[in-house]
Amino acid sequence: MMSFQHKVRTTALGAAAAVALVEVTTHLPSEGRSSLAYHRFFDGVVTPLGRRLLDPEGAHHLALDVVRWGLAPRLSREGASDGRGRVDMSVEIVGGDSSGGGEKRRCLRFPGPIGLAAGFDKNGSAVPGLFDMGFSFVEIGSVTPLPQSGNARPRSFRLVEDRGVINRFGFNSEGVERVRGRLIEYRGEFGGRGGDLATIAAKKEDRTMVEGGERHPTAVGKSFLWALGWAWNRLMTTAPRTGVLGVNLGKNKTSEDEVGDYAFGIRDLGPFADYLVINVSSPNTPGLRSLQKREPLRNLLACAIKARDEYAPHALLFVKLSPDLTIDEMADVANVVMDSGLDGMIVSNTTNARPETLASKYRSEPGGLSGAPIKDRSTECIRTMYILTKGKIPIIGVGGVGSGRDAYDKMKAGASLIQVYSMMVYEGPGVVSRIRKELADIILENGYKSVEEVVGSSCEDIYWDRREEKVRRKMQESEKNEKEIVDL
Repeated sequence: MMSFQHKVRTTALGAAAAVALVEVTTHLPSEGRSSLAYHRFFDGVVTPLGRRLLDPEGAHHLALDVVRWGLAPRLSREGASDGRGRVDMSVEIVGGDSSGGGEKRRCLRFPGPIGLAAGFDKNGSAVPGLFDMGFSFVEIGSVTPLPQSGNARPRSFRLVEDRGVINRFGFNSEGVERVRGRLIEYRGEFGGRGGDLATIAAKKEDRTMVEGGERHPTAVGKSFLWALGWAWNRLMTTAPRTGVLGVNLGKNKTSEDEVGDYAFGIRDLGPFADYLVINVSSPNTPGLRSLQKREPLRNLLACAIKARDEYAPHALLFVKLSPDLTIDEMADVANVVMDSGLDGMIVSNTTNARPETLASKYRSEPGGLSGAPIKDRSTECIRTMYILTKGKIPIIGVGGVGSGRDAYDKMKAGASLIQVYSMMVYEGPGVVSRIRKELADIILENGYKSVEEVVGSSCEDIYWDRREEKVRRKMQESEKNEKEIVDL
């Protein structure tokens, strides 16, 4: 017998496909952008219905299916006009000097500041659809070297009254090998980092899906669905379904070689990533957070940078931090990060803390709390790390972002980029478009002309020092160029 939740998922996918046909009438004339009606349907009907009928993990799987098959609302016309011609929403991240020799640093340009946090697409199965939704960058993972199922169910809980989520997944992952295969397919179709390796790998694989001269029924079915999705997306999308791709790496639960686990992930997945993340802050893997202590972190980052330089020299390398660090621990982390030449930090992961204001009956469930309840704590952690690193280490801010105002506050605290995840549970997929538009409007209303001008503006002393340093650097570059012209 088909389970109830499986029936619901099947029915929901069918209903979404039917509604998607109606969307064609408004979609085609708008350069592949979804209409507000389609966004309202998903945000106001599908998302609340999913919360009512499905448990959190079942709803997560359904949402991933909807995105994978291209049925989720794409970036809206309003979201696509996020300050174009009025404000520069692009962000350039300049990496650290890990060589210590002042060599030319890595640079990575993000087309916009709003991205998807790790945890939604753990295994890289829906990357093109996520870019279609309007994310300028997508971070998959956490990916562990070997497959592991994670912790026992139930392991995810909605705190509806608090607009929060508690999870204790425990790095459930299909493993590096499976994810590598998906990244090869993705880069082979859409290009980007590792595209040449993907082409070579594709030629070695037998893609006929034929064994013994006969097609398997499952292969035929998958081929049909793939062809249907291909036709739909060619019809409905005018822009490449790609952007900046990050890969978040974790360790296996039973591993005794944490450093080796991260190096393994860097070696096999790094060639296909624009940036890599060392996740040492999940509260659901025993002993993981101890790697944030000064000496273990120093050793881990040194080995990770060495592996990155060898296997993925193009990729920026970030470390993801916990919001539960004390001020002294934050200071230790800041010193280690600056000394190591790491490219950036992600602040912050989920928290073990439970604010007294929580009202949900699930508030005492073990696991990491995310969503609205950690918004302020996350922003304060961003501000603290920005001050401790004197604004010299780029920060990706994450935690409770559900509006353009939330994103703006984190940027003022010191975040150059912003990630979204848990608030989609309550706001729906259309929140991506809304955040993009609201953020651009707020930036303009406050007299700024670019995202870069906002970053760290609430930390005035550091902010103006950084601005003056940038002006001096530009003047030096201009003088150098003038001298070269004269010499010619």
